[in-house]
Amino acid sequence: MTNRRPLLIAYDGSPDARSAIETAAALFPGSRAVVLYARQPLESVAAHLEGHPALEDVQVLDKATLDASERIAADGVELARGLGLEAVPRVSSTMATASEAIVEAAEEFDAGLIILGSRGRRGLRATLLGSTSTNVLHQTRRPTLVIPSEGVAAARARASRAGY
Repeated sequence: MTNRRPLLIAYDGSPDARSAIETAAALFPGSRAVVLYARQPLESVAAHLEGHPALEDVQVLDKATLDASERIAADGVELARGLGLEAVPRVSSTMATASEAIVEAAEEFDAGLIILGSRGRRGLRATLLGSTSTNVLHQTRRPTLVIPSEGVAAARARASRAGY
């Protein structure tokens, strides 16, 4: 990309997210990138425990999940840098959904492109679990690239050959 606006790469440590970073690095070598891990803090649970002895346990657990989130984002940055991207980590701790956090971060960083992997959920699983990529596509005003991992692409090819 000749534009110096950063790529925003959603990253959760999954093979699909790794594939998104690998593809982004191949398509946009040397680009600036923000590697975003969107987490939902345990504040909503904690709000109901005000004054309860279990609140301290929830706060310790939330701190541990934040630490894990920061490690996941750092792992994504390490992968991105190893592939030639100028990457920085970002952890979004918000009560919003992952897709909302991705869209908000894209606005905050004035991302030139949002990149995310696809888990390839279909049917009931997609209905029950939702699709972050679909939600991002419907919520953002920014260009968005959804990248299927090799596993997802292979499964889609098999389904296509089988006539599904």
